[in-house]
Amino acid sequence: MGQSSSAEQVSPEQREAESIAASTGALPNLQKAFSLLSDHQMNAIPIHSLKKCFEFPIERSTNEVCTVPKEFPVLMSHLSSSIVDLFFLSEKGGISWVEFLKGYISCSGRTVSSASLNHLLRLFGMISVKAGLPEKLQVVSNEDDGKMSGFLSPVDVQMLLSMCWIMWWDSKKLKASSSLGDTGLPDLTHLVLSAIDSCVEADKKLDLWDESILDLDIQLPAAKVIMWALKTMPSLADCFGQFVHARLFYIAAHEQEKLDQADLFLHDISAKEMSIGHLLNSGRAWAISLTLRGTLNEEISKACFPSAADEVDDYLLYRSSLHGKGMNRFWSNVEGYNGPLLILISAHEPNNDARRWIIGVLIHQGLENHDSFYGTSGCLYSISPVFHVFTPSGKEKNFVYSHLHATVKYEAHPKPVGLAFGGSSGNERIFVDEDFAKVTVRHHACDKTYHHGPLYPNQGFLPVEASILDVEVLGLGGKRAREIQTSYKKREELFTEQRRKVDLKTFGSWEDSPEKMMMDMVSDPNRVRREDR
Repeated sequence: MGQSSSAEQVSPEQREAESIAASTGALPNLQKAFSLLSDHQMNAIPIHSLKKCFEFPIERSTNEVCTVPKEFPVLMSHLSSSIVDLFFLSEKGGISWVEFLKGYISCSGRTVSSASLNHLLRLFGMISVKAGLPEKLQVVSNEDDGKMSGFLSPVDVQMLLSMCWIMWWDSKKLKASSSLGDTGLPDLTHLVLSAIDSCVEADKKLDLWDESILDLDIQLPAAKVIMWALKTMPSLADCFGQFVHARLFYIAAHEQEKLDQADLFLHDISAKEMSIGHLLNSGRAWAISLTLRGTLNEEISKACFPSAADEVDDYLLYRSSLHGKGMNRFWSNVEGYNGPLLILISAHEPNNDARRWIIGVLIHQGLENHDSFYGTSGCLYSISPVFHVFTPSGKEKNFVYSHLHATVKYEAHPKPVGLAFGGSSGNERIFVDEDFAKVTVRHHACDKTYHHGPLYPNQGFLPVEASILDVEVLGLGGKRAREIQTSYKKREELFTEQRRKVDLKTFGSWEDSPEKMMMDMVSDPNRVRREDR
């Protein structure tokens, strides 16, 4: 099934679909999944079999507070049927091999991000209508990447993001070799506020410190939501593609009867925020992962599931509340780590402890002791209460400044000790002082390294010196980078121990020793010493 015999004439349509699927490496598994799901008499997949493949049982614990509206479980119950109805065309009650391939390519094939996001919104719109919610999204044209019109409310954005999280978690669970631990929905308020901040009209800017705006009846245009997602979370639409891919590949790798295990795909939508660090919880880690691709995306994704990591220490390098504040304490924990680093800083406005915010920096290399800017790439993040990402602008390369006290030479005008990111010397966009007591945040006008935007709500034009609550550093270089750092620290400890030891055999007799000369000088400083001739 899913293959044509040599005697059969292969249509150009089938040849093209198979060629596209083969280019992604998915064709062998798709053939096996089609064979397992299809009715061999009709050589097609019954619609109910494919819908069962994408089913998603939802439960809600009674002892937990749900973070999504009451309509969300009903909405998720229509996910499976909407995927099949929208992307897998059927013929005479079944889905042929060609339509099966086309459906997979539409959901998980390689395409531009804007088209994937339009597919995602189209799916959400159909699910919402099936769940009995008002129709807010319409398809402008089936061509032009299926462009969408209409609007979403903040509650809709929250449900859309929650749906993406569940699909993303499901794909990770099916591919994981071990349990990912508890499921639960993380707090996604920072992402919803980000959408509101980016999509509302300029003359209707709201107080983003007030979380009650999530309940307001605000219309966020679909086109602006897509532009926001492309800029802020370019990997968001991949959650849907990875979900379809993982489900079909799971079928190809397992026997049919295993799909009858209802608890395999069961998801709890209760609020269960997991955390690998004090500042980096699963919701924030997920948001950051959606801004990245490749290895970094995989590494930060692991932080969403602390129980999946062998040890939290594989990621957490430094936390000021745990290891102590100050540049020296910080340096002793991050020195020798040659890999990407995620640095999170929690602070609050002067004389306003209620307004706390978290900003972050991702750098692609380890830290070095330099009195000038260095680095190859990075990103700045506004993480809480509103999430935004600021990528490199390409105009300058002042990515990182990390300087300790000079230990060898005298400097008449020493450079400041501390950490800085972006801007220029004396006008850094972010500067953390030597004691990790204050962080200075400047307006983006002083920074040509990263793109423009406020690092926290209502940031003004003047520099702001805020009180630091906590600093956290996570290593994203994998186990290999941590093993290299451990070896480096052991070598440094060995060298330090060797320098402390004094080998008395290197000295001559007592009469020739420097100690004897010093004691003689102290006992009789006026004694005239003549050189023996």
